[in-house]
Amino acid sequence: MSANHLDLTDLIGSRICHDLISPLGAISNGVELMSMSGGPVGPEMSLISESTENANARIRFFRIAFGAANPGQVIGQPEVASILQDLSRGGRLITDWQANGDMSRQQVKLAFLLLQCFESAVPWGGKITVSSVGDQWGLYGQADRMKIVPDLWDVLAGRADAERLEAANVHFALAPLAAEGMGRTLAVETSENSARVRF
Repeated sequence: MSANHLDLTDLIGSRICHDLISPLGAISNGVELMSMSGGPVGPEMSLISESTENANARIRFFRIAFGAANPGQVIGQPEVASILQDLSRGGRLITDWQANGDMSRQQVKLAFLLLQCFESAVPWGGKITVSSVGDQWGLYGQADRMKIVPDLWDVLAGRADAERLEAANVHFALAPLAAEGMGRTLAVETSENSARVRF
């Protein structure tokens, strides 16, 4: 995939997320107004509310992971923390985001794509730590049980092509492309119950 095609893919991701955020926000507001009307709040309303909150969190995450990120754009740690907190609510995956201050949106985009790779590897739950020292980033994931699929992590490490990837695993192909666009390479290490990626 060329740089131009990658830019186009990012713009498509931004457009889809942008168009979905407004109706999801309207649904959230509608549910809140209904709950404030004083009527009984049944399990159906709770289900709608929880599902909408989860969808909003995923869209905010996807907007950064799959959307456009231009050089010079920054994102603050509070926004990242808010997204990850909403995303992990009620889940078995803990994300310990240790990068602080204003951060390059391109670097956060890459970190979010990598978080999805780690998420794929810990379907039963686990902990992922994201840290940065200066301009160097590291992600470390650990769990009692991990599902490391060698073919996918070989794509991430640049040791295999991405021709046979399924849509559910597209982040394994997009992360190295995002790194390449920043002039970075991914250093990937995996074991039976842990994985580490540095860039």
